[in-house]
Amino acid sequence: MIKKNIFSLEGKTAVVIGGAGGIGKELAMGMSESGAKLVLASRSMGALEETAEEIKAATGNPVDICPVDVVNEESMQQLVDFARKTLGKVDILVNASGLNIKRDALEFPMEDFEKIFDVNVKGTMIACKFFGRLMKEAGGGNIVNLSSVRGIRGYGGGNSAYCATKGAVELLTKALAIEFAPYQVRVNALGPSLVITPGTVHIKNNPELAEKYRSIVPLGRIGEAEDMVGAVVFLASDAASFVTGQTIFVDGGLTAA
Repeated sequence: MIKKNIFSLEGKTAVVIGGAGGIGKELAMGMSESGAKLVLASRSMGALEETAEEIKAATGNPVDICPVDVVNEESMQQLVDFARKTLGKVDILVNASGLNIKRDALEFPMEDFEKIFDVNVKGTMIACKFFGRLMKEAGGGNIVNLSSVRGIRGYGGGNSAYCATKGAVELLTKALAIEFAPYQVRVNALGPSLVITPGTVHIKNNPELAEKYRSIVPLGRIGEAEDMVGAVVFLASDAASFVTGQTIFVDGGLTAA
């Protein structure tokens, strides 16, 4: 028998890292609308304060904030301690922080290459490690990492490091799903194609560039941040209680081609 409100996040608690902007902000809004009590984490307190007020005004649900440097283990431990104190337990972790620095592969500065790996891979692993411990203690939990279609498809334009990091996130997600399964901690990923955010809105505003991206998407449009919400709410909900080690590609059919 299917339980009522199987997709609801009522009564659940969630930490959204990278929740102050871009895709992470929209995911946080959608999870709050579905009933989750949130802690948002990011580097910028100003952006966190603004986003938290916006979400609380829109949904009426509690939103707390905490700064974090995802590549610093002490900072991540402070976030875990804050989340434990504020939420009591953490049912859901969403790793939505990310970095891309585009460079020609023949000239790629290794300091930039390392920065991208630090945030996208090391930062994801640190968060999974620390919150995985917390979830193990609680008897279960649910982690959603941010992957990308570029984690399974090569892409030019200076994206060699970004593609490599998202490929790493793909297999990290699968490996952790297996390792965390005995603790009833599920680990999945969201795989967007190009999504319009403040950092990519210039593409939408350039008709020629926008058509270039639209033309390769079977559904014929560029993704919006709100398109990502349904998949994350599903993965975070009881509806996905037997789903782990998977990536849901929300890409308009791009990876089907």
